[in-house]
Amino acid sequence: MILKTYKNPKEMMRHIMTNYSYWVSFVVLFVAAIAVNPAFLRWNNVSNLFVQGAIIGLIAMGMSMVISAGMIDISVGAQVAIISGFGVAVLNQTGSIFAMLIFCGIFGMLLGTINGILVTKGGMPPMIATLALQSACRSIITQMGQGGPFTVSPEQYDRFRLIAAGGIQLTERTRIPYMMIIFILVTVVFHIVMTRTKLGKHIYSVGSNETAARLCGVNVHRVKIAVFAITGLMCGLASLLYASRLTAIQASNAGLSFEMDAIAAVAIGGTAMSGGRGKIIGTFLGVLMFRMINNILTMANVPPFLGGFVSGCIIVVAVLMQNFQNKKK
Repeated sequence: MILKTYKNPKEMMRHIMTNYSYWVSFVVLFVAAIAVNPAFLRWNNVSNLFVQGAIIGLIAMGMSMVISAGMIDISVGAQVAIISGFGVAVLNQTGSIFAMLIFCGIFGMLLGTINGILVTKGGMPPMIATLALQSACRSIITQMGQGGPFTVSPEQYDRFRLIAAGGIQLTERTRIPYMMIIFILVTVVFHIVMTRTKLGKHIYSVGSNETAARLCGVNVHRVKIAVFAITGLMCGLASLLYASRLTAIQASNAGLSFEMDAIAAVAIGGTAMSGGRGKIIGTFLGVLMFRMINNILTMANVPPFLGGFVSGCIIVVAVLMQNFQNKKK
């Protein structure tokens, strides 16, 4: 059926590599991971892949929206740092995980909205606006924590830790982690938003051609603010999982390089860094691929301090490949 759609197999392969390269990359990395570690297919390893990628995955979903709209947000790591730090303080004071969840969500949306207002009403380039917020958040959380950790109180520790460490036990050896479930559910929601709603269409329109989108009646400013606010909301949810996993937020380096990891996952997932094109399923697979790459490097005894170098290389390679494909088109 596919062969009938195209003039020849070569044209079909070109279409697949252009529009579904992230699937090809995922299969290649998956096979490579199995070759390096035959036990990779065990359920514990597969579920750990989702758990390890869940926090960055939530941030990457918002980042995918931002980049699809033709912008960038380099403040997400600092947002996670300040939201998770203050969130732990709220948890310790109230003793309520729900109160912490509400706080993280509202605070994240507030920070994202600030980014959106600086970009739209202030006319600032997204890079400069988010860099300013990044610096502000880092300074505030470091000052409030005096460089030390925000630690979950012993009274809240066990039940709060359960969010990141717990799961649904299906059989004696099979357990679905809560973080895996959250990651998948968020991916489904974002996929629906980007493919089935007016907001998703407007995001791609703004990223493709902002002027044309405005002339077609799209409220560009409202779309940009919404995109940054949703990204902030994802940073808030990621902060809750991050705090639950660590139970102690180090003010000086919490969320460090999260923005690079999220951008790398979005890039390797096939989203055009110039905006206007991308798929949430690509970002989802990009997060898993990024974790597989890290696992392969760990098995190869590559120092973990080179993680930033790997992220940078992934972004450069992905953008160069996109530029090459655009030139061929």
